Amino acid sequence: MSNHDDLLVSIAEKVESERSNQMPLTVVVPGAVITGRLAPEAVWKARVAEVLRDSERLKPFAELFGPSGEDGPNGGGRPTHLHLHVARILQGSYGLPDTGGMYRVAISEVSGWTLGELSYSDE
Repeated sequence: MSNHDDLLVSIAEKVESERSNQMPLTVVVPGAVITGRLAPEAVWKARVAEVLRDSERLKPFAELFGPSGEDGPNGGGRPTHLHLHVARILQGSYGLPDTGGMYRVAISEVSGWTLGELSYSDE
């Protein structure tokens, strides 16, 4: 969608201001339905950096996800992206990856959303 959903942006702002990573959210983006929990951008980046640092091959990329010295997302502006953790792309009744992943989604790409995580089968 070309216009940002003000309610969704407000939810992302609240997650940022409360530093909470417990807001369950499911979004529809081109080609995928993603379900998971919203996290503040800094918390999300720190977790991605941690995973990268644990990999010998990917360690050099960890610094890209380090603190940027900015106040909040986009230097303190309104969020333009959602940061989901323990997130899965839903395919039929399955969630991929099995362990959940870290997804960054442009709010402008979200065509629909609902609060809560959709259930799926791990079998």
